[in-house]
Amino acid sequence: MRIVDLRFEHHREPFGIGEASPRLSWRFAGTATPASGWYQSAYEIREVQVGDSPRDTTEAWTSGRIESSESQLVDWPGTPLASRERRQVQVRAWDRNGTATEWSEPHTVEAGLLAPDDWTAELITTQEHLGEGDPVPAFRNEFRVGRDVSKARLYVSSHGAHELRLNGAVVGDHVLAPGWTSYRHRLRYETHDVTGLLREGPNALAALVAEGWFRGRIGFGGGKRDIWGDRSALLVQLEIAYADGSSQVVRTGEGWRTAPSAVRSASIYDGEVYDARLEPTGWTAPGYDDSGWALAPVAPLDRSRLVAPVGPPMRRTELVEPVKVFTSPSGKTLVDFGQNLVGRIRLRPKGPAGTEIVLRHAEVLEDGELGLRPLRLVKAEDRYITAGTESAATTWEPSFTFHGFRYAQVDNWPGTLEPGDLTAVVVHSDMARTGWFECSHPLVNQLHQNVVWGMRGNFLDVPTDCPQRDERLGWTGDLQVFAPTAAYLYDCSGTLASWLRDVSAEQLSFPERTPPLTVPDPGMGNAALAVWGDVVTLAPWALYERFGDVDLLERHYEGMTAWVDRVHELAGDDLLWTDRWQIGDWLDPSAPPDRPGDARTDGHLVATAHFARSAQVVAQVAEVLGRTDDAKKYTALAEQVREAFAAEYVSPNGRISSDAQTAYALALRFGLLSETQRTRAGTRLAELVHMGGYHIGTGFVGTPLVNDALTDVGEVQLAYRLLLETTCPSFLYPVTMGATTVWERWDSMLPDGTINPGEMTSFNHYALGAVADWLHRVVAGLAPASPGYRRLTVRPRPGGELSWARTEHETPYGRASAGWTLKDGVFDLRIEIPPNTTAEVHLPDGTDVFEAGSGVHEYSVPYAPDTYPPVCPEGLVFPSLPSPPEPQ
Repeated sequence: MRIVDLRFEHHREPFGIGEASPRLSWRFAGTATPASGWYQSAYEIREVQVGDSPRDTTEAWTSGRIESSESQLVDWPGTPLASRERRQVQVRAWDRNGTATEWSEPHTVEAGLLAPDDWTAELITTQEHLGEGDPVPAFRNEFRVGRDVSKARLYVSSHGAHELRLNGAVVGDHVLAPGWTSYRHRLRYETHDVTGLLREGPNALAALVAEGWFRGRIGFGGGKRDIWGDRSALLVQLEIAYADGSSQVVRTGEGWRTAPSAVRSASIYDGEVYDARLEPTGWTAPGYDDSGWALAPVAPLDRSRLVAPVGPPMRRTELVEPVKVFTSPSGKTLVDFGQNLVGRIRLRPKGPAGTEIVLRHAEVLEDGELGLRPLRLVKAEDRYITAGTESAATTWEPSFTFHGFRYAQVDNWPGTLEPGDLTAVVVHSDMARTGWFECSHPLVNQLHQNVVWGMRGNFLDVPTDCPQRDERLGWTGDLQVFAPTAAYLYDCSGTLASWLRDVSAEQLSFPERTPPLTVPDPGMGNAALAVWGDVVTLAPWALYERFGDVDLLERHYEGMTAWVDRVHELAGDDLLWTDRWQIGDWLDPSAPPDRPGDARTDGHLVATAHFARSAQVVAQVAEVLGRTDDAKKYTALAEQVREAFAAEYVSPNGRISSDAQTAYALALRFGLLSETQRTRAGTRLAELVHMGGYHIGTGFVGTPLVNDALTDVGEVQLAYRLLLETTCPSFLYPVTMGATTVWERWDSMLPDGTINPGEMTSFNHYALGAVADWLHRVVAGLAPASPGYRRLTVRPRPGGELSWARTEHETPYGRASAGWTLKDGVFDLRIEIPPNTTAEVHLPDGTDVFEAGSGVHEYSVPYAPDTYPPVCPEGLVFPSLPSPPEPQ
């Protein structure tokens, strides 16, 4: 057994981090016998100094042997890192027999600038305010470098979105940097190693700073501009160390120059315009004559807002080639990339000087043309104006925008457009993929793929609702319901930890201490609304369950208690939260196109149920944090709210006032019913599903819960029947319509191929994809039994038309998997449990629970699943089960 994948906090790249005492995590690789497994009993951490070869290692300090089985988020045992400090660390561990592993490979961590006083650079800006559609400003400065540079670090941030060049080379591979944060509270900076880009003698730093989110148009209905400031600005601090011990700092400030660039406009919503004729030759390299450029003014800067990244940057993560170039009925040239994605298009431009190539983007077609109406007040249009000197090797893609699209319309292309003339570039936060699922049903597999692509397209630094129209906001409720699914599919621990810091900062900045509906808040303000506000309790708890990070709970405990206390105040003495309109079960399929909040489940019922749930979660968090008095207080409050809920909304035998799928799913999953009431409520939920013809009857609130609620009351086959329905509304209906991402509405596209007439129609919206969590935990059967998967539950529930299913997940401790087949009355299960963990294994035949240690285990039992399709109770009308069609 050996130690691999040593990590610092949640960083995949621990370079320029903001934690002085980063916690450490490690995994084990090797073979472990199924009979005994492998468990850590102790560990040792040491700092080393590595010479020219790995064998030339000197120990600087050691923690000594620490008796502990913990291998995740272990406290830093050494002295805190200083700003800029770089250290190398090794770990070894002992098993329960006292056998030690070898020391791990040395892993390097480097701190960024940890204090505001570390910054000596000044913020530079433009001479005048730039409005919508104005050119992107360029900045540049030249400096000299001596010989024998040993190390060079470039620290950079901006008010806007920047692209930095050093001696003509692009610095780093990040896009839309420094990303989108709550700029009033947190402005992220980046750290780059530019040692290899410097040269002895003259050097040049150059940058473009577009409006980005900082001052670009944000929000629907026309949105707002200049929300966080009215000027683009740049902050650069280049620190150079020489072999002789001397140093040099190049920083933004007086002497830098600025001018309009060849990027004539750049907008997150509307796209980018680039005029290659206006590109000054050599402006990013030393020796360029910038005497005609204006001096860049210095602007004020609150350096206490500067923070290092917590999660990964946004990057180009995949290239997608066209699958078809064709002509629309109106004669337009259209391109189909075969996948609804988020990013931009890379061109290989050509043509005489002044040729203006136009790219328009859309997610779907309607009547054979781009379906542009769902974009609302967004152009989603990029333009490239040729210089006439482009070669066959010339490529261009916009730098400061992104679009949600599967289709593109290309106008003014000189000659015939060929598939090789353009490529789609996928852009999102560069999170590691950690979860996979597949089964014997092709439509379910496509549904899961749609969920994955929906998450990719909506995790651009901020978890957004949609990536294409005049919105793209960090709606809190969407993430709250999707967090368990997100945490399985990708390592979003850093990405969401960063976003939740913005949630907390925004929440605690309001006198009422309630979070805004969208974070970062573009000026919409805060409103105490259930589900969306419950992100401050339920999202950290979901991440704790999946990643085991107690510090996350500690960091957000103040916001959690503030939220529950505020709801308690609003609910009043009767503990029923009925004082205001609630968003409720948003986009219930019965809601009319123009009234998406008209749900069958009472919004006040939804709100009171979430009051009880959040109070219970806060009690559990208090218990984890050792706050015994708080745990008792919020446990009692949760019980009182449950009693109030039952008295107001539930009959003694379990009928609920809102006779709808979401109401019963909430009551069952949130533990709001007595045992007697649960029995009748479960029966009634099943009746509603039968009576609804196995169509989904839930919106954002009920969808993550309804299949689990059916499973909990013993209606596993009915949960499968709900999953496998293909007519509208259903989980698989969009798949039969050719969807490659999850839709906002169950009927975003109508069966006749027309777009839903509502003004709010997105074809890339992850919230309704929260059912994937049920696929992972119940269909394939893999779930955490304790925080961070230290213990796992393996409990597959075969059913429906599925003959096999399997899932894999990179837990914090390593890869776990579960896969089953059902053939000729025999159920076969194969599982893999990572080292230093254990699993409870439940077989569907009802045999005793097995305890499994790390390693690979196989089980085989006779098993005959319940009848499928499930028998409809007498007197209830339901349609016959259709055969699933092939995906279009």
